Amino acid sequence: MEYEGVIGLEVHVQIKTESKMFTRAPAGYGAPPNTLTDPVVMGLPGVLPVMNKKAIDKIIKAGLLLKCQIAEVCKWDRKNYFYPDSPKNYQISQYDQPICEGGEVEIELSGPSRNVMGEHRMVALTRIHLEEDVGKLNHFDSDSLVDLNRAGTPLMEIVSEPVMHSGDEAFAYLTALKQAMIYAGISDCDMEKGQLRCDANISVRPKGSETLGTKVELKNLNSITGVKNGIDYEIKRQIKAIQTNEPIVQETRRWNAEGGFTSSMRSKEMAHDYRYFPDPDLMPVRVDEAWLESLREELPELPFEKQRRYQEEMGLPYTITSVLVPDRNLCAYFEEAIADDLKPQAVANWIANDLLRELSNAGRDITDCPIKPTSIAELIRLVDKGVISSKIAKEVFLEMFASGESADQIVEKKGLKQSSDTGELTGICKEVIGANPKSVEDFQNGKENAINFLKGQVMKATRGKANPKVVDDLLRQILTS
Repeated sequence: MEYEGVIGLEVHVQIKTESKMFTRAPAGYGAPPNTLTDPVVMGLPGVLPVMNKKAIDKIIKAGLLLKCQIAEVCKWDRKNYFYPDSPKNYQISQYDQPICEGGEVEIELSGPSRNVMGEHRMVALTRIHLEEDVGKLNHFDSDSLVDLNRAGTPLMEIVSEPVMHSGDEAFAYLTALKQAMIYAGISDCDMEKGQLRCDANISVRPKGSETLGTKVELKNLNSITGVKNGIDYEIKRQIKAIQTNEPIVQETRRWNAEGGFTSSMRSKEMAHDYRYFPDPDLMPVRVDEAWLESLREELPELPFEKQRRYQEEMGLPYTITSVLVPDRNLCAYFEEAIADDLKPQAVANWIANDLLRELSNAGRDITDCPIKPTSIAELIRLVDKGVISSKIAKEVFLEMFASGESADQIVEKKGLKQSSDTGELTGICKEVIGANPKSVEDFQNGKENAINFLKGQVMKATRGKANPKVVDDLLRQILTS
């Protein structure tokens, strides 16, 4: 019998705000342990929570981006559990009335090669709800220490339907979700900083069956690649267990990235184990149409929508759009460079090939680029107007990157303007023709490529400053006269 994996993901995304979810205590990363706290975060007696509207705005924007249904009224619940990273011994969350329900995430699966677009499909969502993050336990040989800096940070939980079937699909889903959240400024989604964390619910069933198997939750997935590898391993483990009549129990397992295997952590809790009840200190939130409309106006173009626009309206190939679109800042740079009605293809080629290469070599990113978008546009104009050749443009570009000077400044300073002086070029063409009788004979015998050698010699003699079209015309005129 053939089996298939069935996967649903619970993705926790820290919302990017200056303060925490229910208090003015600052939110952030990298501060000394237990310094981003206050009495509310610590759960001290006599304190009351106050909602952070910015966090609610951002989860609604996430819901609108992902085509969720936004609840007219949502409420807050207490999720009760006892663990050292939860100072109140409960977490303020949302249970039966989340703020976002339904929705979908568009994903792209891997194509047959990196240069070919893969299949696009939608992954259905169950819900998105808002809660407060918990602290972090740091384990040592004989001690475990708690850092509550993260506790109270606004946290979205994005829950997918169990509709994925492989680690590759989960990888594509997380990649698309991360890009959408970054595009909208909702989160930076840095997994190393705990801003995006993922738990995977995995089961297996006979292919063609609609009945779900026993679910296993997989934790300790610290990278998107780790999610893919952990899921693929767990699917194989469960299939092998079924084939050898080993029982699969509902439990939480840990992914060991170094060893490449999963191991049991604890039995899996059910919803009733958390004894949810409405939080008595927080009023429900009513979301009216005016509020929704104001947030819709702030929504960005989603990455795949942008990619389709670049391909359909600008004629950019997939190989270029797949480089530009994942980086919101790179797209902003590109669009600023084409603002003066330049050819998008020329600008995109310079950015994707030359600029990204130099940035990578220098260990920099587009936000730290020494060449302004307007300078790229200026360089392309100089080539289009025949002021410099394409070859000289490459040299000018490298100088622009190294010095930060404009193309005009470098061309003027180094005397790189392309020569179209027919008098001067005629003399050089005649010298080259006289020095290369074999190429002349080949051209006159119908070998068209022979003229390219002669052009190369003229360009060499002029150190690349001759206008290639003028040289071509002069050579043909002399050789056929």
